[in-house]
Amino acid sequence: MTNRANELNNLRLAVLIDADNAPRDCLRSVMEEVAIYGTPTVKRIYGDWTSPNVGGWKASLLENAVTPVQQYGYTTGKNSTDSAMIIDAMDILYAGRTDGFVLVSSDSDFTRLAIRLREAGMRVIGIGERKTPGPFIVACDKFVYIEVIRDRFNKERNEEKQRAAAAQRKTVSAKAPVPAEKPAEKPAPRTIPDSIIELVAVSVADIADDDGFCDLSYLGNLIIKKQTDFDPRNFGFGKLSTMLKALPRFELEVRPTADPNYKTMYIRDKEA
Repeated sequence: MTNRANELNNLRLAVLIDADNAPRDCLRSVMEEVAIYGTPTVKRIYGDWTSPNVGGWKASLLENAVTPVQQYGYTTGKNSTDSAMIIDAMDILYAGRTDGFVLVSSDSDFTRLAIRLREAGMRVIGIGERKTPGPFIVACDKFVYIEVIRDRFNKERNEEKQRAAAAQRKTVSAKAPVPAEKPAEKPAPRTIPDSIIELVAVSVADIADDDGFCDLSYLGNLIIKKQTDFDPRNFGFGKLSTMLKALPRFELEVRPTADPNYKTMYIRDKEA
């Protein structure tokens, strides 16, 4: 990996979760996603824990070592949880022991907080549902949809169950009747919108060299700066390179580097 990649992966992150605007079954997949970007040194979730509406969080909080922060709802119709989370975020910022923040919410009220944290030089990653308003999405350095990472987690869990079932079937006596397996379902076709293809093409043109090629890692960073909720997983692909290989418009080329254990990938727009 490059020094830049190592730097990003070693970020000290404060993970702040709005319990009122995040699904209860997402916590494990959210924490797995956070691990991609760095180490969560602060993990807090905010809500009125005297309310029965947030009771389902308890098991997930224990499993993921997330600290619940109590915030009473003083007035009906007012979200005091937001205020508590914002105040804590500023306290953490001024303490100077983190490199970035992960704000888990689908509430646009955190838009100004994300902007302020970025102004202070913090890397801000937003995680929320697809219903999240646009202003909060673009206020973050990167935004990830909960539906995407939750689908990945459920897929991995189903694969684990299938492997366990297969191992169990092997222990069954050869004489015992084995039920016929259902034919595997064909995966749904993966489509990439024309707007995304054009975004990639324009971004390639922005940073391409005289031969029309550009570094794929730089391209990925540029696309996220232009569209913070861009993620190949939104379209059914695990990586940007895999997504681009599915598009005949682009040519990918692997080039060696001074480090024999590391190679870089370059991309060119054939239609440029």
